[in-house]
Amino acid sequence: MRWRVVAIVSLGVNLVLAAAWLLLERHPLAGSLSGAAGATMGWAGVTRTNVVLRRQFFSWQEVESPDYPTYISNLREIGCPEQTIRDLIIADVNAMFARRRAIELLTPEQQWWRSEPDTNVVLAAAEKMRALEEERRALLGRLLGPNWEGGDLANLPRPSRQGVVLDGSLLGNLPAETKQSIENISAKSEDRLQAYLEAKRLQGKEADPVELAKLRQQTRDELAKVLTPAQLEEFLLRYSQYANNLRGAFGQLRYFNPTADEFRAAFRATDPIDQQIQLLADSTDPNTVQTRQALEAQRENALKTALGPKRYEEYQMLQDPLYRDAVAAAIDAGTPEAARTIYQVNLAALATQEAIRTNANFSDSQKAVELKQLELDQLKANTLATGQDLPPDPPPAPQRRTYTLRPGDTAAVISMIYGVPQSALQAANPNMDLNKLKPGDSINIPRSALSPTSAPRTPYGP
Repeated sequence: MRWRVVAIVSLGVNLVLAAAWLLLERHPLAGSLSGAAGATMGWAGVTRTNVVLRRQFFSWQEVESPDYPTYISNLREIGCPEQTIRDLIIADVNAMFARRRAIELLTPEQQWWRSEPDTNVVLAAAEKMRALEEERRALLGRLLGPNWEGGDLANLPRPSRQGVVLDGSLLGNLPAETKQSIENISAKSEDRLQAYLEAKRLQGKEADPVELAKLRQQTRDELAKVLTPAQLEEFLLRYSQYANNLRGAFGQLRYFNPTADEFRAAFRATDPIDQQIQLLADSTDPNTVQTRQALEAQRENALKTALGPKRYEEYQMLQDPLYRDAVAAAIDAGTPEAARTIYQVNLAALATQEAIRTNANFSDSQKAVELKQLELDQLKANTLATGQDLPPDPPPAPQRRTYTLRPGDTAAVISMIYGVPQSALQAANPNMDLNKLKPGDSINIPRSALSPTSAPRTPYGP
């Protein structure tokens, strides 16, 4: 059992009191008082002998037990106060369940390679947390009674700030002392950072990236003294600024979704170089600028090696918003493998669109028609790329015909030539007065079932 500090202190006080009592028994004044008391008792004709049996040697192993009821019984046998027993048991049970949470729960923090938490993991962790909490409360209720929460727990240690989550196979199994050291280092690191930022704010200056990098390096050095290399890497993958930057870069690509192995390899390859780049920061010195550019190129090559040729190509392509849109369209259609085909179609359409807009031989209306047709062609190509059926072609729209009046033409003559009633002519030309037609006017001729299939003949001319 752990968390026995209070009981040990209480036991120590009892032992000190017992030792003081023994000393008092051996003191001459105590002997004289005892003799006087004996004489007094003798005068009364009554003689008493008080025998006190006291254990002279005590070991904590005689009290502790792996069984909680036995442990509580042993504590009561040595006279441990009930409040102390309550605090000890609550602290011990809380510590046991904290360790179980650290080991048994799969939390989003453990999936450090994801830019967005997995909702299934979040829900499962919440359900597991609820089950463990119910189990903890039920155990304390059985051990301490239904009113176990009513005790004075003010003396139990409580965290003063939100700490880092230390769970999983590596960090969850750390000894309590090591976890406390990490909490202390993290708290001091945060205090140093806040103090620096506040000082800069009061000076009216921006934070120096180089100084921030040095503060982060100081925290790493302190953590390296209490963690093994594997444990330190696990911590940095979760909480370091460079890992956060890498998560953000992958997250902006939306569809890259690195695996744990890919993210770890990328972090291992780029983290040392990122630290060097940050220490150079925004220096404008030509030599420093050249060094920084060389480091950035080195970082890109290291990332390419870590991801491998195929995944690095995908990483590069996802930098283009047009390709990300193509991936989104392919995923929505249920054919993610068609992303590159859609991308090529969209690239070609983009180039054609620019050519139409800059064509000086097209009027604005012609450009609008061509762009609309391009949009339809692009939609058709993308539909075919995703393996979907094209919708049936709409029936062709009737072509509008016009007739230019010649001398002697009237609305009645045009109606007779094209086989359409004058009312249909008026409907096709709402802004024209058919009674005032003159040679040279153009009139729209609507389609009609009575319209002759051969070319119309005019009363004048061939």
